[in-house]
Amino acid sequence: MQVSSLSIGPASAALLLSVATALAACQPRVAVEAPKEPITINLNIKLDADVRLRLERQAEEDIQENPDIF
Repeated sequence: MQVSSLSIGPASAALLLSVATALAACQPRVAVEAPKEPITINLNIKLDADVRLRLERQAEEDIQENPDIF
């Protein structure tokens, strides 16, 4: 078995080295940072819906108990 050697000139070697360096320098950077402002979760919508549902049920019960109220 014969191994062939590939010879490149100094200009090609310099070009190859500069391309490899440029590719290595363009690595993406991923940074995980905490937010500067606190995270706020708004739960008012669910609470408001629950209060309305309870009021509707109570109103229906009141109307059934007193049909001549209106």
